[in-house]
Amino acid sequence: MEHERDKRRAAIDAGLIGTCNLAEILAVDFGSLLRHVVPADTGLDDGDVLRLGALGISARMTAVGQILLERLGPQAIGPLGRHPSDTVRGWACFMIGAQDKPLSDQLAAIRRFADDEHFGVREWAWLAVRPAIAARIHEAITLLAKWTADPSDRVRRFASEATRPRGVWCSHIASLKSDPSSGRRVLEPLRADPSAYVQDSVGNWLNDAAKSRPTWVRGLVAEWCEGDPLPATRRIARRALRSIDKPVLKEIKT
Repeated sequence: MEHERDKRRAAIDAGLIGTCNLAEILAVDFGSLLRHVVPADTGLDDGDVLRLGALGISARMTAVGQILLERLGPQAIGPLGRHPSDTVRGWACFMIGAQDKPLSDQLAAIRRFADDEHFGVREWAWLAVRPAIAARIHEAITLLAKWTADPSDRVRRFASEATRPRGVWCSHIASLKSDPSSGRRVLEPLRADPSAYVQDSVGNWLNDAAKSRPTWVRGLVAEWCEGDPLPATRRIARRALRSIDKPVLKEIKT
């Protein structure tokens, strides 16, 4: 059993296969993977690898994206984005995020990664462009509101997850913490989404907002739950209120 685990670990670090859980993602040997994936003549040395090893996982992914964009150029995004390693595809995401391009172009480029079959790549996708989204949040909401009608629940979920006021492993969006109302353009079309994957993200978005604007969230949830809301909406409501109104949760019928 241990021998099989070692073989799997070596295959992941060589970029031959992808990871299957968060523990494997966090354990990837970036130095080994870079040496297997990046051409030797790009100037990537042991010092680069050591500096990367001292960073946290999100900062490390960001740094690799910047380095690869500088050393390989944007033409490498395509090949890296088709690599069997989910971590390498994640590097391609951060190469997109490192480019100085209009937000609409960045989102268009990241869209296929938002719909990647691997859960980790989907997380790297929104994290990679989160700084650009946060810097131009109103434009981002306008663009991403259109994604809420996509047939893929992964793409719909990206629209919500990428614009969360607080988010996970990322900086907060101050304007949405103080006034989350502009987020309704993304949230409203997803209020009864049939996918639990999307429902969880919408509920988490509202739970984020509730930490600074609980009254606004209570009002929105009350509006959504008038009459006989769909089970999906009730599920979102429970998740949205879980940190602020536990007594109210009992009144939302299951």
